Amino acid sequence: MFGGYGIYKDGFIFALIADDELYFKVDELNIAGFEKAGSEPFTYERGGHPRTEMPYWKVPADVMEDRELIVVWVDKSVAASRRSKKR
Repeated sequence: MFGGYGIYKDGFIFALIADDELYFKVDELNIAGFEKAGSEPFTYERGGHPRTEMPYWKVPADVMEDRELIVVWVDKSVAASRRSKKR
């Protein structure tokens, strides 16, 4: 689909690895933290189709380096994935 890897927790995909970057699932309840950190969404192009943006945003470097903080962000992204499944 996007040429990367999906990461699951409790049966929900909450993260992607593509082009050596880690992206977490976002929705209206957790996207503000990514925007505030200056993060960018995951996008890809395939087969001459327009660029596609997925609801996954790059994990900020300071989050990647903080073991306690990344757990919080994982939980928020898993929750976002759960909410999207309910829709």
